Amino acid sequence: MSAIKVQGNASGTGTHTIQSANTNSNRTATLPDADTTLGFLNVPVSSTTTTMATSDVGKVISLSAGITIPNSTFSAGDVVSLYNNTSGNLTITTLNQIATAYVAGTNTNRGGASGSNLTLATRGVATVLFISATECVITGNVS
Repeated sequence: MSAIKVQGNASGTGTHTIQSANTNSNRTATLPDADTTLGFLNVPVSSTTTTMATSDVGKVISLSAGITIPNSTFSAGDVVSLYNNTSGNLTITTLNQIATAYVAGTNTNRGGASGSNLTLATRGVATVLFISATECVITGNVS
């Protein structure tokens, strides 16, 4: 039978508590059999240049030119971050692309045929959260 070992760091002074849930059910948690680091993970940087793609989900795109958010491409819950790596404003194209695009905190659709493109400020960061394949909310340094 395998043993479970919990060992504190000799230099640490904090207390970590492991407590089982208030239940009458038995639970089994199987940990990976390889060394695993938990906690903060670096956000990968994407090399996408003109149109966001599903391969960008969970990444930050470092932009040197504007970018387009396409319609019917992403799924609910997908998140892509954008970084303007230039000394000027860049365009996030939503007009005639994604059907519905809101800037967080507003109720104006910036996507579809009647929308308008957004501006990502110099050295600005924006996060695009997809509510569905045809709707997103954009937060950050955008106008």
